[in-house]
Amino acid sequence: MRKNSIKNTRINGEVLKELSNIIRGGIKDPRIHSMTSVVSVEVTPDLKQCKAYISVLGDEEAQKATLEGLKSAEGYIRRQLAKNLNLRNTPEIRFIMDQSIAYGVRMTKLIQDVNGGNIRKEKEEEDE
Repeated sequence: MRKNSIKNTRINGEVLKELSNIIRGGIKDPRIHSMTSVVSVEVTPDLKQCKAYISVLGDEEAQKATLEGLKSAEGYIRRQLAKNLNLRNTPEIRFIMDQSIAYGVRMTKLIQDVNGGNIRKEKEEEDE
């Protein structure tokens, strides 16, 4: 896999910004959760395909419903993207659920639980 060029990095940033705006303000589908965010975007160098990693703050059911809503609105999103961005090709968008934020929160909680247990043990030893 080759590194992203400056042009590709800039296109990824612009597509990410526009996708966020379209999802936040342009789609009226009730399945799409209000706390949906676009985490990152990977556009291929030929501008034919795009992977959009999204994160939904909610339970698993809300995540599945949001993913279904976004897949059904894919044509509208692509049309809006073509209208707002001046690209040679408008990429086909594939939405992927990103679990990294939830994973990070869970790991932080586990680390705090372990550290909290160590602090309690140290206090008990000092009291004896």
